[in-house]
Amino acid sequence: MQQDQLKRAVAEAALAYVEKGEILGVGTGSTANFFIDALASIKHHIPAAVASSKATAERLQRLGIEVVDLNAVDSISVYVDGADEINAQLHMIKGGGGALTREKIVAAVAKKFICIADASKQVDVLGKFPLPIEVIPMASAYIARELVKLGGKPILRQGFMTDNGNVILDTHGLSIVHPTELESILNQLTGVVTNGLFALRPANVLLVGTKEGVKTVVAS
Repeated sequence: MQQDQLKRAVAEAALAYVEKGEILGVGTGSTANFFIDALASIKHHIPAAVASSKATAERLQRLGIEVVDLNAVDSISVYVDGADEINAQLHMIKGGGGALTREKIVAAVAKKFICIADASKQVDVLGKFPLPIEVIPMASAYIARELVKLGGKPILRQGFMTDNGNVILDTHGLSIVHPTELESILNQLTGVVTNGLFALRPANVLLVGTKEGVKTVVAS
């Protein structure tokens, strides 16, 4: 199966986790886009959705699904999103599309986080995919120096600004053996808005697309 076929398969499998009549959280990226497209068949069961990016909001609205601000809801039953990398503990690297901060906020509110990914995203140790870190623009040089001290090789994502008006440092060369610890360390750097490690709040369920079909992995 081609990668897009695998993404479509897991996106469609995620429909089973959508709770009728409940506010739905929706992520950002190519796999999330397949999920949004799949929502067309059940959109009459979805009163509204919270989007993790402007691009996702626009795609949902084109489908006829109302998009509401997160501040307007008390809770989200389910959040569905992809990952750039995911390990056996369902810790992730996210942010390849630049929406990591809003994704992390929506994930924090959601009762259940369903990650949808093809098998190429599964890794034993996180870090081969460069870790995105959203920073306040004036702090980018300072944060870059701090990341070098941690063994990383940060590269400013050129010509890109997040929906929050910030910049992203894509950090190469990290072998992330202890994701929760590194996530906490990075969060303490003044000027960091957030980092792309989703370890303190991992996924609850991973739906992974393989040549043998969609497999379900539940966090231990």
